[in-house]
Amino acid sequence: MKEVALTMARLFLTGIRASGRHGANPGEKDQPQEFVIDLDVDVTVSGDDIYATADYRRLVATARETIENTSFDLLESLAAAVAKSVKAIEGVARAAVVVHKPAAAASLQIQGVAAAATEDG
Repeated sequence: MKEVALTMARLFLTGIRASGRHGANPGEKDQPQEFVIDLDVDVTVSGDDIYATADYRRLVATARETIENTSFDLLESLAAAVAKSVKAIEGVARAAVVVHKPAAAASLQIQGVAAAATEDG
């Protein structure tokens, strides 16, 4: 097997579902709402082994935990918090996040409401 030199790779993890209490309107935080997260993450890769890069499971779990264990008024603030928590994982060089709020889209009779944030260096 050929050795893989240290490199950077880009991962896309989409459609991560989590429930949380976020929103600025009255009643939005009373019951958990569904959020959908898309991650675009740059990771270091030091070999052809699962332990040589950031574990997908940890990236997903961290994004979900941020949605479930925090509370923000603004979707933009929530996206920034998810990006920051994912970026803090060892081996992650950059984390770009899009957080979708399906209930907000339905109430506005539009296809989607989302906010994006990026955490670099």
